[in-house]
Amino acid sequence: MAMDLVIEVDNEPGALARVTSAISDAGVNISAATCLTASSRAELHILVPHADPAKHALALSQLAVTREREVVVVEVDDRPGALADLAHTVAEAGVNLDLVYVATKNRVVFGASDLAGLRAAVGAGW
Repeated sequence: MAMDLVIEVDNEPGALARVTSAISDAGVNISAATCLTASSRAELHILVPHADPAKHALALSQLAVTREREVVVVEVDDRPGALADLAHTVAEAGVNLDLVYVATKNRVVFGASDLAGLRAAVGAGW
């Protein structure tokens, strides 16, 4: 099961380093990360295979997971149109995506309120 952890931090130098160091010091591999910011706060999305040790390590570092959710991770070919093909498949299944980012090793992370429908559409789960 893949988990997307959201950590909100001040948008300042070193913020990403603090979050990723806390997770890696706990021996948890970060499979993907993305950051959204529109102000003085940043929202980090971190994909981890094991959420509990990562959450514990973040808490010890006085960083909090503000949201978490299960996501679907799909392995893709590294070629033009791979994401478009997947997006069309998901759309044809009537699933509305509310999260997408790219992970290591040619993988795409998808989030949707209809997780079962998303899994059925892409035929995957990591």
